[in-house]
Amino acid sequence: MELQQLRYVTAVAETGGFTRAAERCHVVQSALSHQIAKLEKELGAQLFARTSRRVQLTPAGEAFLPAARQSLEAAERAAAEVAAATGEIRGTLALGAISTIASVDLPRQLRDYHQRYPQVRINLTSSRSELLAEQVRRGTLDLAFLGVTPFFQAKGVRSRTLLRDRHVVVVAPGHPLEEEGAAGPLELARLTQETFVDFAAGSHARAQTEEVFAAAGLHRDVAFEASHWEFLAALVRNGMAVAMLPSAFVSQLSGLRVLPVRDGPRREERLVWSATRLTPAGAAFLRDLGEDGEV
Repeated sequence: MELQQLRYVTAVAETGGFTRAAERCHVVQSALSHQIAKLEKELGAQLFARTSRRVQLTPAGEAFLPAARQSLEAAERAAAEVAAATGEIRGTLALGAISTIASVDLPRQLRDYHQRYPQVRINLTSSRSELLAEQVRRGTLDLAFLGVTPFFQAKGVRSRTLLRDRHVVVVAPGHPLEEEGAAGPLELARLTQETFVDFAAGSHARAQTEEVFAAAGLHRDVAFEASHWEFLAALVRNGMAVAMLPSAFVSQLSGLRVLPVRDGPRREERLVWSATRLTPAGAAFLRDLGEDGEV
């Protein structure tokens, strides 16, 4: 069993076809198909069910794929460790980040990192904080930037708080709250009269606001849910709802009015990384952020 065969199997599973997999692996399709057929013969099982329209994993393929990925990751990690021992950083940097990150200029940070370590492949995933923390714990991500409540605890990871912030209210220009907010911070009780847009129920992005209203014994009307801040901002901008967002982030939004709120939700941005072992690429990224990885 060769590593190249494992790469081909993984590529077909992830792209859903032999043609796209061959393009990703920069080989002709016939060579890729031949190597997979050779592996299937060695294993004594068919890994893919092929039809004229689609390619999908068989039960044997489903069982084989996780081990194939682990073997590839282990081989890449070993090569990266050897390179690091000789002073060269290579391999893959797997990062996760919330979409409302404000504590770090991530695009610029990644540009500088890429210029410093051109042999490192950078993968960036955007998702919910709790999911990103779990991926770091499992080792599928090296590091992640989270936005969480101050009481959030993620097991199996190390962390550093980058920013402590409070939420503000954002409304469309001309909204009645705009004039009220000019006179001073808005009260939470006043906001219960408004229709809200927020992130998905159960997410830490949503919990930051829900917990404050619940602690005050108040209920608000969340009529709209958004998976990304751009859609959330568009609903506010068009007068469909109001929203509460971190004050450090709202400067990135245009066409909205920002209003203070008394005792608004508190929020922290944190950087988390593996509590067990970092890849050389991940350790280099931490050093760029001024962190030694031992906290």
